[in-house]
Parts: sequence; structure tokens; C-alpha cells
Amino acid sequence: MPTKTPFFQAFGPLLFGRRARKVAGKVKALRSLGEIYELFGEMLPKGLLGRNKSGVNSRERILTPEVTFWAFVSQVFDGDSSCRDVARKVEAWWRWSQKEPVEATESLTASAYCQARGRLDYQTLRMIFDHLSWNLERRVRTQQLWRERRVKIVDGTTFSMPDTPDNQSSWPQPTSQKEGLGFPCMKMVGLFSLGSGGLEDFTTGTLHQHESVLFRELWSDLHKGDVILGDRGFCSYAAMARLAERGIDSVMRLHQARKVSFRQGRRLGEDDRLLVWKKPAQRTDAWSQEEWEALPQTLELRLIRLRVNIPGFRTQTVTLVTTLTDTEAYPAEEIRALYGQRWSVELHFYQMKILLGLDILSCKSPEMIEKEALVHLIAYNLIRLFMQQAADRQGVELGRISFKGTLDTVRHFAAAVHAARRNPRQQEALIEQMLAIIASDPVPERPGRAEPRARKRRAKNYHLLTKPRHEMRVPSHRNRPRFNTPS
Repeated sequence: MPTKTPFFQAFGPLLFGRRARKVAGKVKALRSLGEIYELFGEMLPKGLLGRNKSGVNSRERILTPEVTFWAFVSQVFDGDSSCRDVARKVEAWWRWSQKEPVEATESLTASAYCQARGRLDYQTLRMIFDHLSWNLERRVRTQQLWRERRVKIVDGTTFSMPDTPDNQSSWPQPTSQKEGLGFPCMKMVGLFSLGSGGLEDFTTGTLHQHESVLFRELWSDLHKGDVILGDRGFCSYAAMARLAERGIDSVMRLHQARKVSFRQGRRLGEDDRLLVWKKPAQRTDAWSQEEWEALPQTLELRLIRLRVNIPGFRTQTVTLVTTLTDTEAYPAEEIRALYGQRWSVELHFYQMKILLGLDILSCKSPEMIEKEALVHLIAYNLIRLFMQQAADRQGVELGRISFKGTLDTVRHFAAAVHAARRNPRQQEALIEQMLAIIASDPVPERPGRAEPRARKRRAKNYHLLTKPRHEMRVPSHRNRPRFNTPS
């Protein structure tokens, strides 16, 4: 039976029970969760998605926590798949698996699937995310480290969601948007591993919270010896001083509010100066009085000028500030090249927001918005694990592996991998071939490539919504308003 939704062809072997409404007897243990489970199931800790002994998720259902989770993940992989679409996938293969016919009136509704997603425990999903991020980082090879140190990239982004009162209460819309015409926006600050490209940790907030303040919530995930790459928004005396006290070095772009001169300090080389910053006189609201008083009075830093030369463009100058003051251990050219890799975080956000659909979420309540966002991040790290495996086994540089190519390959190989589930050797061989194909289609090397944030294709010439939808009346012609004539 052919299907255009390969992730759930394998729901046939799922033992959901004999009836949709009345489950006869105890549901047997699920040995297979379909094609998607065949590929990703071994990457997750066992038992996290099992049934509870009492309370939520303790009843025998078609949509068990395990089935619901993988259905949720497949919905992310499928892009714009609706809840009704996923419910139909599950039901179609459940009916195919039954030995006895089931009445047509007994159907699995989109509402049932949405309720099952609501029963997923957020802390369990967070444990799955933490396990995947830990698994990615532990597989980073020594050759992928920067001068034997782990590098973390910090950056922030935003994404929107449906305009509901509850969502507006938790994540208010931008103040530039009129009431009834905007959308709630959540801000997320993520900590990415330069070695694996995986998302190690994240935190969320509102548009009114600065990214540097949210970044402090991720410090518990940093370890002595790490190096932080950040844009100018994260560059501050207090943050660099506190991180340095913990043995964590920083390489950041100089904040635009701080004026410096390369005539100050001691010359270490061309466009390379060593200088001492003094503690600012005034405390910011982001730091308590006790935290501010605990900061050192001075901080020795290194100022490096980075010149960006791209053919066809004017030479741009970027000033870097870092706590890596040892010129022999960390030459200026190495630091410049390291900061150049900070741009990779923009690709990571593009993969999450555009390829996986994190940019615009669809749930109506804050609780489900948090779960929906977390499942998107889990799906991102799952694909990253395959990219890492393909690079390691085929000896290819991880940066040359395409995220979109890996996503497409995994989706289309899932059916063949599941079909060979009864033959472990054949299944293992298929996975190896899949990894080889992923690694055999590298992204071309395009150093200095410029990608302006501009669209070539024009938008449709529709009116903009300038009033709430129930009040808006669009003229019959875009240049001439429509007048009501008496009958």
C-alpha cells in the first residue's frame, strides 16, 4: 500500500489493541515504533516514554506517550503537516494492523491527538533533549576542538505564535504592532557547540528581556576551559569578568557603546593590543548590588581588529575583545578565524526556523507552545546526530554535511530501514549506506560568500491588515474604495 507519508508506514506492526474505544486485555509491549523509531529509537533513553502506573498517561490508549511523541516528531519533520493529518496517519495504519474489522464510526480525531500531545510531560521532553545534546557533545573528536578547547556559540532569535489571549499574556507582541494586528513573540537564547553544531542548552523569555540577561541562565551548562563566541549584544565587562573567574574565556565583538583606541595599551602585534578595562562606575539593573560589588576592579583584555575583505564589497572592520591574552598559545590570526565561524549559528537558526518550522508555531496555549518549541529542538538535534555519524564514519568534515540533505535522506530511507527490521544485518547495512549517501553529497566550499537577507520573489499584492479582522473591510479595487449605494 503506497503512501506519501513515509514516516508512519510502520504503524502497521504497532499493537494498539483490538478495539479503538474498548481495549481488550493488556496492551503488549511495543517492539517497534515504525520507521522513525527504527532510525532514532536507539538514541533515546529507555523507559522515559513508558506508561505511568497511575494518573496521567496510565490508561491503555491508542496514543500512548511513546506513539504520541514520535508522531509529534514526525509532524515537525513533515513541515506543514496538520494535527488532523497526523491523526489520519496513525489511524490508517492502526486499522491496517487489526485482524478484525473496526467500525468506521470509531475514528481517531485530531482533537484526540491534540489531547495526547497535551498529556506529554514537559520535564520528560526536557530530559530527552538533554540526553541528545549530551550525546552530541561526547562524540566530538579531538580534531574538532579549537586548540584543544571546546567552543560554544551563544546567540538569540525570536519566533511567533497564534494571537490568543493566553499567548499574549505570556509573550506580549512587539510594541510597534497595534492591538489585534500583531502576534505574540517568544525570545530564545541558545548555546550551540562549534564542534557538533548541536544545541546544548537554551532558555526562553519575552521581547522585553535582553539576550545578555537570558544568557546568564545558561552559565550552569558551561565548564572550565570552554570558550564563548558571542556577538556585540553579549559583550559586557560584568559578563566577561564573571566568566573569566570560572575559567571560561570569551571572544566577542566589541559593544558599540564602548569607545576604544588602538593607541591605548601595549602593542602585541599588528592590530593587536593588550589593555586594561576598569570596572564601570554605575551598576546596571541586570546585576544585583552584591554581584556588582563582587566584580574585580580591573580586567585585562585583548583588542584585535578584524578586517573583512569580500570581493565586490567595501572592506569592513570588526573589533574583537577577548580574555585570551596569551599571544603564543592563541595567535591573533587564530582568534580572527575562530570568530569567523560564529556565523554558523545563523545557519543553525535557519535550519530550525525555516526547514523545521520553528519560526511560526501553531499551538494556542502557553503550555503547548513550550512543548511544541521543545519538540522542534529535539528534532533538530536528532538530525544533527545523523550528520555527525555520517561525518565520522565516512571521514568527511562535519561542516560540509547538508542539514537539508540529511533530513531528506533520512525521510526517504526510513521505509527501507523499517522493511528490513526482521533482518538486522540488512538493516544495519542499509543504515551504513544511508550514512554514506549523506556524506557523499557535501555542501560546496564557498568562502566569503555573501547572503543578504533579501527576497527576490515579490509578495502578492494584497492589502495589509490595518484593523482587527472582524472590523476590516477591503475595497473591491485596490486603488478605489467601494461605496455602498442605496437600493
